[in-house]
Amino acid sequence: MANAVLVIDMVRGFLEPGHNLYCGDQSRDIIPHVAALLEQERQRGSQILFICDHHDPDDLEFQIFPPHCIKGTHETEVISELREYVKEENIIRKNRYSGFFNTDLEDRLREIDPEKVIICGVCTDICVMYTASDARNRDYLVEVPASCVASFDQQAHQGALEHLRSILGAKVVEESAA
Repeated sequence: MANAVLVIDMVRGFLEPGHNLYCGDQSRDIIPHVAALLEQERQRGSQILFICDHHDPDDLEFQIFPPHCIKGTHETEVISELREYVKEENIIRKNRYSGFFNTDLEDRLREIDPEKVIICGVCTDICVMYTASDARNRDYLVEVPASCVASFDQQAHQGALEHLRSILGAKVVEESAA
């Protein structure tokens, strides 16, 4: 049985300098690890889904965070380093932290029926963690490769990895995928 890989917010608005929610230079360090993971899982026949922030210009989230990843802007595009894995049909656009909220992710996973759900991307303490929580609440086995997640707040990143492991029961894999 194949896995499902959820690639969370590996978009230009988070991973290219100059954008309102650029996750920082350290976040770019995960890109080769994510690419290696995607190649490995593609060869195993796993399904890869890109879960991408995609907001209306007046989204209420902008009361918390500055405007980012607004529909119709290049910020919503998957970064060039990962585009070879992108097809229009494997993009799921979201407007909240969890990839499950108001999307068809639950239906897509039901169709895939994965052995496990592997989650990578940014931000560990926000969208990665909330998506992992919702996957665990749906009884999926969740794996998070530590070298494939990052956040703009290193302390929150470390706390999220511990929360994923000890509270959500996700398997946090410490070995590098690259």
